Amino acid sequence: MSTPYEDSGRTRQKLRTRNELIAAARALVAQGDVAPTVEAAAAAASISRTTAYRYFPNQKALLVAAHPETEVASLLPPDVGDDPETRLLIAVSAFTQLIVATEAQQRTMLRLSLEPGIAPRELPLRKGRAIGWFEDALSPLRPRLTEAEVHRLAVAVRSAVGIEALVWLTDVAGLTRDEATEQMLWSTRALLHSAMSDGLP
Repeated sequence: MSTPYEDSGRTRQKLRTRNELIAAARALVAQGDVAPTVEAAAAAASISRTTAYRYFPNQKALLVAAHPETEVASLLPPDVGDDPETRLLIAVSAFTQLIVATEAQQRTMLRLSLEPGIAPRELPLRKGRAIGWFEDALSPLRPRLTEAEVHRLAVAVRSAVGIEALVWLTDVAGLTRDEATEQMLWSTRALLHSAMSDGLP
């Protein structure tokens, strides 16, 4: 089994080079290049094209690496308490703030996820992290709901928030980003109340 290029020899310098390429790709996206190539990122980072391809063999690999990531298990503060609505609204608010703050990169990943031939689970946007965060927020409901029902509710909330909802609310419905964020929070609250009063579909 071969060792990735950046994991062999002079690893600190290679990590810096990799991070410089990622930062350059993110900067290009923020400047309006919705899908920067490896060559473009290399030029922006003043790194040779040959070197850049050792880190990222194709454009998809670069764009996946440039997607903003967080590995946190929870979006909740430690003293949040056990009220499901409070917890869920805090988690959704933190999630939507992340989406808005990194909108250009999120749109790039959404566009990439819609291309034919891309395995959805290869992409950060499709790894289900947000669903896990919402399940964590809804955990006090587990005595009342089954594990499967908590998951279904988290999925329902995810369907109403995120980059897909932001794109529709701003590009199609014409809302500002602040209005779109408020709409997503309203939808979250409505879904939770409906699930608690009427049950899940």
